[in-house]
Amino acid sequence: MRRVFLSVSSLARTLLLGALLAGATAAVAQPSGDVPAIGIAELHRLDLLPRFRQSARISMVSSYDRMGGNDDGFSGRYSFVRKEGDGLVLADLKGPGVITRMWTPTPTDDPLEFYFDGETEPRLRLRFRQLFDGTRPPFVSPVVGYGAGGFWSYVPLTYQKSCKVVMRAPRVQFYQINYATHPEGTPVETFRPDAAGFGEHLAKAQRLFAATGTDLTAMAAPEAAETKTTRVSRTLAPGKAVTLFEAKRGGRVTGLRLSPASAFAGKDRSTLLRITWDGEKEPAVLSPVGDFFGYSWGEPATRSLLLGTAGDTNYAYFPMPFDRRAKIELVSENPNAAPVEVRAEVVSTDVPRREDEGRFYALWRRENPTTTGKPFTFIDTEGRGHVVGVALQAQGLESGATLFFEGDDQATIDGELAAHGTGSEDFFNGGWYDVPGRWESRVSFPLTGSLDYKKHLGRTGAYRFFLTDAYAFKKSIRLTIEHGPEGNAIPTDYAGVTYLYSEARPTMPWTMPAVADRAVRDLSSLVFTPGWNVPLHAFSFQNATLTKKNERIGGQEVRYLSMRAEGGDVFGEHHLAFLCEMPTAGRYRVSLEAVQGPDQARVQLSENERAIGEVVDLFAAERRKSAVLPLGVLELKEGTNPVFLKIVGKNAASTGLGVDLVTLRFERAP
Repeated sequence: MRRVFLSVSSLARTLLLGALLAGATAAVAQPSGDVPAIGIAELHRLDLLPRFRQSARISMVSSYDRMGGNDDGFSGRYSFVRKEGDGLVLADLKGPGVITRMWTPTPTDDPLEFYFDGETEPRLRLRFRQLFDGTRPPFVSPVVGYGAGGFWSYVPLTYQKSCKVVMRAPRVQFYQINYATHPEGTPVETFRPDAAGFGEHLAKAQRLFAATGTDLTAMAAPEAAETKTTRVSRTLAPGKAVTLFEAKRGGRVTGLRLSPASAFAGKDRSTLLRITWDGEKEPAVLSPVGDFFGYSWGEPATRSLLLGTAGDTNYAYFPMPFDRRAKIELVSENPNAAPVEVRAEVVSTDVPRREDEGRFYALWRRENPTTTGKPFTFIDTEGRGHVVGVALQAQGLESGATLFFEGDDQATIDGELAAHGTGSEDFFNGGWYDVPGRWESRVSFPLTGSLDYKKHLGRTGAYRFFLTDAYAFKKSIRLTIEHGPEGNAIPTDYAGVTYLYSEARPTMPWTMPAVADRAVRDLSSLVFTPGWNVPLHAFSFQNATLTKKNERIGGQEVRYLSMRAEGGDVFGEHHLAFLCEMPTAGRYRVSLEAVQGPDQARVQLSENERAIGEVVDLFAAERRKSAVLPLGVLELKEGTNPVFLKIVGKNAASTGLGVDLVTLRFERAP
């Protein structure tokens, strides 16, 4: 029997591409008012972001370890709902509903099938990888994408009765599928990429996602509403507050731009953004300015669709409706700071908040340290609303380790577990932290991104914003993320911002701690692991080789960077140099760990061709891991510093000029 594959057929491809390129004029059938039909039309309507969701339930199916361990997809044991013949059922969903997001860090070329409304043949069939790589319409970039180790799709897949997702493969690893279930009888048109208007709406979503970092104030405003821009320049004096915008009748803010972004950089988090709606006693937004705009430990780091930094300007394009009054302020809480000249642009309309819209809130929370046995809490509140974004700065208490990022996210909505993730970077659409080419650096995408990854600082972070996949709640929501593979056992310093729309003020306590309790804490002892991924600055120009090795020594696995030299170098002694990033300028005691052995050399720290400290002899009759051996003291700047080691001969008993380097260590010195 011939299988019917609409996504593969040349007719469907021709129809869809024609709609994308020409812009189909037919409109998807609209419900009453200006609310679009459920599905693709919702994906590009930023103006509807404050609207309460009508779904009955928000859920996610994923490959998380049902036994509470860390096997969230490694073995594939939990990576399916059931087996059917030669396939694995990844999800079996009842409608009416819509799949809003699909993610994996482990795509394959195995066939993925979607069965809608009880069909016996798949309506949609494609290779798993094609769901994300942009080569197979309607899964087109940038509505689908990949980066930072993860692959994601935001193309909504609607179904009136049911949707079954099947992988034709013997094994699947990590995956997440977010979906919304609507009340029985809700008019939901089952997915057809050649449906009238589908191509037009998909093209609009593509244009929206591609406009990341540009002015989106018009798209955040209600259709046909006129916007106006208020521009102000203010001097923010130390210990004072300035007003950037104030309205005394109903309306909505559709854009906020604040510059220069560099004025809010720094680690003290002493300047706050404060926004108050409708004369409430407590602010709806209260956050360090930098953290609100997605900074990473005091540095601008985010360039997303809804919020971030472009050039030297911070921006936010969340629609923020209010009933009667609005006030946006900057507050300096550092009495010793220098005055700051700031410029603000606030775009607004006179369209007040509707009854079916929530007010915008942003909650900044820090747990330092986190509590052993309990996850970090983004938000825990009663009421009605929907979470539309989170940002997290995750700081370990030890250098050289980020195992805390193995923790899973969990969303409990209206008293039921709705989403259980598979790992911290997975929640943010990434994958495989601390792996070169994957989650290893700062990178931004329209809805998600990595704020940074610095293993030597025990530091990483991320953001995620929600459109159609917003976590909607009618009674309550508790959104958390673990710190550690199991049992929340790794103490950490977590600082997060949660962005949401709510019918009433969130009920969890949230107040701003004292300035001293919110500043970034830099580690005073740093560990670099050359055998992993420390940037190499240089090594000898000739007669030397480098190899990364893993060896069992003294009953333990030891990873190291191995240098083997012979004869001489072009400009003198053989050398090995690394780029080491310091969080703070100052004097540092430098030491190393190495594998000692019969073919090892003598090494010495060098700066500007000047020997620093004592010579360290790495010779030993038998191979063994050394203790921490002191090298000397260096004056280092904040940021990247080249650190040189030179081979200065060898022990008379040594048979070679080897250096097997395990770690380089830096400790703040008086």
